[in-house]
Amino acid sequence: MVGWLWYCLLVGTALAQPGRDPDQYFFNETFWDLKEELANAREQGKQGILIMFEMDECPFCHRMRQTVLNQPEVQEYFRQHFINIAIDIEGDVEVVDFQERSTTMKDFAFRQYRVRATPVFAFFDLDGKYIRRARYTGATRDKKEFLLLGRYVVEQAYRKESFARYKRRMRKREH
Repeated sequence: MVGWLWYCLLVGTALAQPGRDPDQYFFNETFWDLKEELANAREQGKQGILIMFEMDECPFCHRMRQTVLNQPEVQEYFRQHFINIAIDIEGDVEVVDFQERSTTMKDFAFRQYRVRATPVFAFFDLDGKYIRRARYTGATRDKKEFLLLGRYVVEQAYRKESFARYKRRMRKREH
């Protein structure tokens, strides 16, 4: 299993596309007060908040950062529609959650959202309501699929269909 994970990390690194630093161009700066970030999202006319739950040793998180989140088209789309925040599922940094309760990153991830594997992309609307149907665990195939996930939320397609059904419908439109 460990050998396979290293292989995935090496393949992901080999496939890394030149791009811009996700920490600077994809993720927003934050003071870890999610209720305040909701107010910022509303003020800025965004759709909500995207949280990427990640951890340092995760090869799939690294692959997303090196092949998808570093792409200008992805960065611009997600910055236009969401406030994007990265949360370390092993982190001890204090976070104020959507109900204004103080917790740590790891407790927020595990106790509130049951994050066990990474990455997990979790979307929240402007009221701080968790959009369960839009939760995506693992790395997307490529930037196209990740952009489609963003559109799925922006268009509120999650209200009527699963992401898998939405992807199939969008593929049929392309052909």
